[in-house]
Amino acid sequence: MPEQQPTLTDGVVTLRPWRDEDVAEAVAGHDDEMALWFGWDPADVTERTHQDAVSRWRERFRAGEQASFVVEHDGALVGSVEVTRQGGGGASLSWALYRGHRGRGFAARAVRVLVDWVFADPDQGGWGLQRVEARIDPRNDASRRVATRAGLRLEGAQRITPGMGDRSDATSYLVFARLVTDPPLSDPESFRALLNSFLPRKRAIAQMLVRDLEGRVLLCQLTYKRDWDLPGGVVEVGESPQVAVRREVEEELGLSVEPRGLLLTDWLPAWGGWDDAVCLVFDGGTLPHTALADVVMQEREIRDVRFCTLEEVDELAADFTARRVRAAVTGEGTYTESGR
Repeated sequence: MPEQQPTLTDGVVTLRPWRDEDVAEAVAGHDDEMALWFGWDPADVTERTHQDAVSRWRERFRAGEQASFVVEHDGALVGSVEVTRQGGGGASLSWALYRGHRGRGFAARAVRVLVDWVFADPDQGGWGLQRVEARIDPRNDASRRVATRAGLRLEGAQRITPGMGDRSDATSYLVFARLVTDPPLSDPESFRALLNSFLPRKRAIAQMLVRDLEGRVLLCQLTYKRDWDLPGGVVEVGESPQVAVRREVEEELGLSVEPRGLLLTDWLPAWGGWDDAVCLVFDGGTLPHTALADVVMQEREIRDVRFCTLEEVDELAADFTARRVRAAVTGEGTYTESGR
């Protein structure tokens, strides 16, 4: 653990220890934007309270608990960053830019410099930590951009009850983190992993349209909802939708049916607490009505199974499911939204 707090730089921004003469300039740079995300009253930020904070930061650095730095650019005080130890090998990050200095990339640069120092071995003046993380309000777009540009990957959302966060109305935080073992930011693998961590991920559902010799459609009565539906289920991570639908039909009904091709892509908007999804309906061909005798239902998910006319589909299935089945049967289009 270094005895003296170092000065760090990437040639554009400089991170250095707080000085008493920084206090007035820092207080003048505080504004409503900072108050919004940190959850304090702007009237509470005075030179006296800020000087007290600087004294605490110095004490906590000497104790090896925290390091708070001023961020400078061309000699001007533009913001601050800090890192606080968590457990044996981790730390949390926080940053702020002052009024008039936002939108120029200073925060992302400062966080990158700070993370490099935190990961550096103690014999090189660093803390030798293994992981750093930042918890960010999902509504704070600017801080989310800073985290990703600094190389922190989005790991997920942490739910909280109102009052637990900095803002009284916060109900979750996004957790962004970087490990000492992550590839350097200049490495293409690191860039791909970073993008993959926060790009949208659409849920996929694979279903199978199986008919009997009379053209009736195989429907399942599900245990977890009243409506009947086509056999199938959610595509697992890294799984082919075609493999998924074959697996689901076999798991749910004990039938080995080879999908013959894609009949329909149906987008499902958010509904009943479910996020939106893409439903892929595959052609399961034709089975004799007697195939129902070979069905072995997965009792946890399936109550009943039968071949249904389209009129019975309308009666038994949710309206959007009935529309999807009709679209798949008629083949009038290859893409629908909620069956339309």
